[in-house]
Amino acid sequence: MSRSAHPAGPRHADVMTEGHYTAPPADLNALDEKVWARTVTRDEEGAITVGGIGVTRLAEEFGTPAYFLDESDFRARCHAWADAFGRDADVFYAGKAFLSRAVVRWLQEEGLNLDVCSGGELSTALDAGMPAERIAFHGNNKTVAEIERAVEAGVGRIVLDSFQEIARVAHTAQRLGKRQRVQIRVTVGVEAHTHEFIATAHEDQKFGIALAGGQAAEAVRRALALDGLELIGIHSHIGSQIFDMAGFEVSARRVVQLLAEVRDEHGVELPEIDLGGGLGIAYTSEDDPREPHEIAKALGDIVTRECEAAGLATPRISVEPGRAIVGPTAFTLYEVGTIKPLEGLRTYVSVDGGMSDNIRTALYDAEYSVVLASRTSDAEPMLARVVGKHCESGDIVVKDAFLPSDLAPGDLIAVPATGAYCRSMASNYNHALRPPVVAVRDGQARVIVRRETEEDLLRLDVG
Repeated sequence: MSRSAHPAGPRHADVMTEGHYTAPPADLNALDEKVWARTVTRDEEGAITVGGIGVTRLAEEFGTPAYFLDESDFRARCHAWADAFGRDADVFYAGKAFLSRAVVRWLQEEGLNLDVCSGGELSTALDAGMPAERIAFHGNNKTVAEIERAVEAGVGRIVLDSFQEIARVAHTAQRLGKRQRVQIRVTVGVEAHTHEFIATAHEDQKFGIALAGGQAAEAVRRALALDGLELIGIHSHIGSQIFDMAGFEVSARRVVQLLAEVRDEHGVELPEIDLGGGLGIAYTSEDDPREPHEIAKALGDIVTRECEAAGLATPRISVEPGRAIVGPTAFTLYEVGTIKPLEGLRTYVSVDGGMSDNIRTALYDAEYSVVLASRTSDAEPMLARVVGKHCESGDIVVKDAFLPSDLAPGDLIAVPATGAYCRSMASNYNHALRPPVVAVRDGQARVIVRRETEEDLLRLDVG
């Protein structure tokens, strides 16, 4: 069933949706390590703990809904990506997944670079002390003010997304007496196996400059001719939440072909190639993501093979994992409010959050897991739909899942793998207050992004 069948969203209360669970899991209390952060477990009383702290205590101290982020897991994943790609490649954390000043400091300490795509993300990065030369600046419509700030700060690269932007960045750099390092984002015509809204390399979309019709070659020609620019490479990004490496192979082949054309026409071998990010994570037990070392080897082999075939020196590779680092490190904790059994259909479980803290289910038809977090239960499973408190029938957090049939108001439930995009895309719909992000590590918990207050909302309303 298409989610765009009606302007208001999907039809309400379909008897069985696509992708529904056909059978309950063998153990409702089990925690699949694929979808949970590394320090998450259950204590002797059956409650979930993270970083050695139980969710009941966390809820009492920080309230619900709230995002709880396993800092040790985040750091370990940063280290794994840096180690997998080594010194001959660059790993840029994609800040759009989730960014805060604490995250910026963790990235610095773990040796990763940072990719930003707005003036606000750039401001956060610089304010937290990220060296500008370790920042890449993306975006399909950067404002003149954003470009000026990036050039003044000395960011390591600006990814050019249009012919107009080539001229804007060159003009700004010349006016400021600088020569800005840039890459050109190329749309390679690869149809990634992902949701249409997050596939970004087919021609019919807003990002990049198309290979088709010689547009990318013309962009390279213009960039090489402008004194204010130092063209260091080509950028390609084929989509998000991708498990299949075949798309990267086709993308790399086409980018390398462009590099060969640049060498033949201009006598220049560009030294870098950025293959973007988009590697998937496990949201449910059915997902099977690749480990960083597997990804690094696969991408390295692909680029090396294609460059050897084209007679090119192998360029320095860059990648941009965001979701793959932060996504699995956090879960969202909710308190159950009301429970509505619909005989012959399912049970609706309403929580104290919803689409204001996780829009992805409504936006992308995303699937999530959910468990009873404050205790274990031996009750029979019930087919449940976890929904929020907002005035929308499409306000769904987990579309179809099994929860214990003795679930009751006041219980805590947890949705894993919400570290990426949930807080970044959170809203004040219905004047909801955006939840806090709490980092937990070695028995200590601290707020890194505080919960909004009603005073925050009213301060913006100037009357």
